[in-house]
Amino acid sequence: MRRPPTIRDVAEHAGVSKSLVSLVLRGSGQVRPEKREAVLRAVRELGYRPNAAARSLSERRTRPRPGPHSTGGTPVVGVLLNDLRNPWFVDLLDGLNSLLHTAGLHMLLADARLNRRVGDDLTGPFLDLGADGLVVVGTLPDPAALGTVAARIPVVVAGARAPAPPGVDVVAGDDEHGTRLLTEHLIGLGHRRIAHLAGYGAVGELRRRSFEATMRAHGLAGDAVVEPCDQTEEGGHRAAVRLLARPGRPTAVLAVNDIAAVGALSAAEDLGLSVPGDLSVTGYDNTSISRLRHLWLTTVDNAGHEVGRRAARCLLDRLETPGGEGRLQLAAPTLEVRGTTGAVGG
Repeated sequence: MRRPPTIRDVAEHAGVSKSLVSLVLRGSGQVRPEKREAVLRAVRELGYRPNAAARSLSERRTRPRPGPHSTGGTPVVGVLLNDLRNPWFVDLLDGLNSLLHTAGLHMLLADARLNRRVGDDLTGPFLDLGADGLVVVGTLPDPAALGTVAARIPVVVAGARAPAPPGVDVVAGDDEHGTRLLTEHLIGLGHRRIAHLAGYGAVGELRRRSFEATMRAHGLAGDAVVEPCDQTEEGGHRAAVRLLARPGRPTAVLAVNDIAAVGALSAAEDLGLSVPGDLSVTGYDNTSISRLRHLWLTTVDNAGHEVGRRAARCLLDRLETPGGEGRLQLAAPTLEVRGTTGAVGG
């Protein structure tokens, strides 16, 4: 990532001191017109953007946090969600906001799904609004556009595993490990004919590959079935109906996420199959849906809150120290065994 221009660069370009640049940027009336014009010209030519968030973080060390009636610009972090309908994002946003709020930053949310439908630019508006940083949650937008933004402000990707532009940190759950936990849980219950409702994108691919590798490691490659699914409840229902209507139907279904698992549970009910007596079903993500008592879904907690907190920490670090290589951090998932899985024929 190209190093963004600093206040020192502006001062050198304009031939003035850093303190004089600061006075100009604060709108002080104590600067001679010719000096002011030299500084503003340097700002334009270098593309310098005052980093209000980093300044706020620095000032917090030496003075009390501003009260609710203080004046001045509020540091803002843009948050671009892949799809506001995804319930897993609730925990991630809670973890993200808890740390950003403590640091004096506010979140500005946008739904990428809605923007894509009308053909709008996904990331540019955050620059237009003067956001000090950007967190992309879920599937990445156009990598080229994201790279353009990352050259201007710090960018962190949370909950996605697609290759990110240079200088962009990625924080996500360990999808391969989480899928292995679920698959081995089902194998441990005696299941051999296990099907996976597979999703799309980099996360869906990681979960599918982990399922197949775990089945292969246990000598069950011939019993592993993969059925594509669009990761919605309706998509999970359609995929499960296709699976369960075949001869030699699976005794267990591992869905790519909790929403698709709800669809699989509905399909089992439609076909007169009891859960977990005739069919075990697992989800993924441990969303609030999985904890509803009438579902009580076995799933994997994908550490959404921790992913959000780590993403916030990465962004705060980059606001204080811009530049450097992008890093990948994986939060450890945990298995949540509930009422939708049981022994074969149990």
